[in-house]
Amino acid sequence: MAEEVQNGGAENGTAKAVTVTFTAMKPQLIVEAPKAGDAVQFYKAAFGAEEVNRVNHPKRKAEQELPLILSAELKLGSTTFLISDSDLTDDSSAPVKTASGCIFCLETEDVEGAVAKAVTAGAVSEGEIAEGDGACCGGRVGKLKDPYGNVWLICSPSKKCE
Repeated sequence: MAEEVQNGGAENGTAKAVTVTFTAMKPQLIVEAPKAGDAVQFYKAAFGAEEVNRVNHPKRKAEQELPLILSAELKLGSTTFLISDSDLTDDSSAPVKTASGCIFCLETEDVEGAVAKAVTAGAVSEGEIAEGDGACCGGRVGKLKDPYGNVWLICSPSKKCE
């Protein structure tokens, strides 16, 4: 005899827990078309990012000089993130020609050197390097805006916040 189960397979009328495991979170930066290739080069030059994967636009003609990037995956420290071209995303909810509103924080012992390198690559420094009460957990922090409108904080390793 078959047992009837109600509420979507739950026993005793309570919801059955579903376990979901995520293996990674990859922020995606949408840049103004057709600047994804430029953005990849900027993040390599400014922050030493490593390109680990690239998907070129399938409609780009083979005889054209440079392939148009649909999406590129970059590794920076232990984190990976995606760069995508705004005109090439099929997701109508994706922001077009605007930054995502996220602030990215990079940790380094050499805040001045990292800020200088990013500025040389095309970022704009916003203010002086802050220390103590004006910085992340009492450390040192420099603020940058990249050529694509994203804000980056270059911070010394965090001290324990109390």
